[in-house]
Amino acid sequence: MRRLNDFLLASLIPLLTLLYLYVSPFTKVEESFNLQAVHDILTYGFPHEDIATKLRAQYDHFSFPGAVPRTFVGALALAKIAEPLIWLSKSLDRQILGSYPFSVLLKSPVRAILGLYNAFSILAFRNGVRKTFGRQAANWYLLLQASQFHIIYYASRTLPNMFAFGIATRALRGFLPSVSPLTNATTGSNQVRLSICLLAIAGVVFRSELAILLTTHVAYLLYQKRVSLREAIAVGISGALIGLIATVPLDSFLWLRFPLWPELAGFYYNAIRGNALQWGTSPWYFYFTNALPRLLMNPLNWLVCIPLAIGMKATRKASIDVLAPLLAFVTIYSFQPHKEWRFILYAVPGMTAVAAAGASWIWTRRSKNLAYRVLSLALIASTLASFAVSAGMLAMSRLNYPGAEALSRVHALGQGSRIVSVHMDTLSCTTGITRFLEKPPPQNIMGHNSTLWIYDKTEDPQMLLSPAFWDRFDYALAEKPEKVIGRWEIVGVVKGFAGVRILRPGEETVEHAKNGRPLQLTWKMTMADMYHALLHLWDMFELFMRQHVTKGWWLGVRMEPKIRILRKQTGPYNIVPP
Repeated sequence: MRRLNDFLLASLIPLLTLLYLYVSPFTKVEESFNLQAVHDILTYGFPHEDIATKLRAQYDHFSFPGAVPRTFVGALALAKIAEPLIWLSKSLDRQILGSYPFSVLLKSPVRAILGLYNAFSILAFRNGVRKTFGRQAANWYLLLQASQFHIIYYASRTLPNMFAFGIATRALRGFLPSVSPLTNATTGSNQVRLSICLLAIAGVVFRSELAILLTTHVAYLLYQKRVSLREAIAVGISGALIGLIATVPLDSFLWLRFPLWPELAGFYYNAIRGNALQWGTSPWYFYFTNALPRLLMNPLNWLVCIPLAIGMKATRKASIDVLAPLLAFVTIYSFQPHKEWRFILYAVPGMTAVAAAGASWIWTRRSKNLAYRVLSLALIASTLASFAVSAGMLAMSRLNYPGAEALSRVHALGQGSRIVSVHMDTLSCTTGITRFLEKPPPQNIMGHNSTLWIYDKTEDPQMLLSPAFWDRFDYALAEKPEKVIGRWEIVGVVKGFAGVRILRPGEETVEHAKNGRPLQLTWKMTMADMYHALLHLWDMFELFMRQHVTKGWWLGVRMEPKIRILRKQTGPYNIVPP
């Protein structure tokens, strides 16, 4: 029974990762480089002749290079792992993004592969928590980690940080102190060396801030005498060389620049030249007062559980061993003026593990006195509340991709036409549209119901002022339709998330994806049926809470028009108001 319980708790992490991916399958501009790179590798492969011409013509990063070059290592790994799965069923789309979110989990493995890798990295870390703090703490770790929104939601998102996250989490598992008698000195030393090597590789290839994380851990290991300086330097250099061998030849080839080390170029551009300041600055205490509380989600994690784990003699040393290098990493990184929560994401599993040790201490003593019983009930309530808040954040996050929704509607409108050309403006392209959403050319354009789709992402302001430019298109996706020149009609308006609002008693949730379909639970449910079933279940939950708990009060989402779908008019000029 204990093994079954452990298995069910462990399954929460990968299942929630896939569920989050299913509910919110589209991506934003921050994730686009790696996603477009996966598409291009799967579609075009690597040219063997006329390399420069073909790369520039086919690969997206030459049209939209970004401020700094990024590595193709993660994209190549995802593409090659996904390739045999795609080959098994060529009728499936090649990415988790289909023409509509209902095609999700069965359609393509690309983002699911990354999400599951990060999920199983968390489970590997859980095994280390079990050796350090015990089985009960490991189970609490799973509950606390699963209830935190950001890691689960972003686990499948192709940010460089999330490619680094899985490697870093597996590395940090090797740094966890072990109280197990089965772990001998040789095994522990090997784990430490492997962890140093992994962090060095991930820092060189994906995210340079991991150099700080590696430095704080090596310094603490030297203090504990768990590793020698000579050994740490040798292993670190070995990992760095492996990373350089992986990134420099591949990225120099695909960027047509030799030699190119993308992470070094990014570090120089953002940190040395200070261009990161263009994205805003935050006070030095931002990570401690804003980012970490949001990432840890449950307020009892930092208000009760972590202080308790440090305060109790039985868990004090192990808790300090885990926390000290992580807090040192966050502190050092706080001197960088530009701050984002994803820069310190790697510290969350370790801090959650210490919180889990405190939660386990409370839970195992819940029958001893009233204080522990009250704290145990508070733990349960706050964890359930964290799951509820995460569900709400997931629902709101799904509404942030009007571009993908708009392109899906255009595909439905233009289906059956012989050739359809569509212009997509900047907002559309940065809110969900990727090459995976573009329809591939039909094998036989003269075949029944075959449509050749032509896509355009022109941003040049001079070209956008030319009437001849707009004459090429049948449809246009536009944030500001008044800037589209010619005779057009608005055939659709896609709304997007614009904040939250307080609903008073008697006020209905109007901004919701309801469609009036009855709830039908069968074994033959399609993905669309499952999606609408989730909506109905949420409606039932909202109705119950408003009637019996909140007395009619509720938090709703506020939506506003984001993108207009315009269709070329061949007759008299007519603009249909939104």
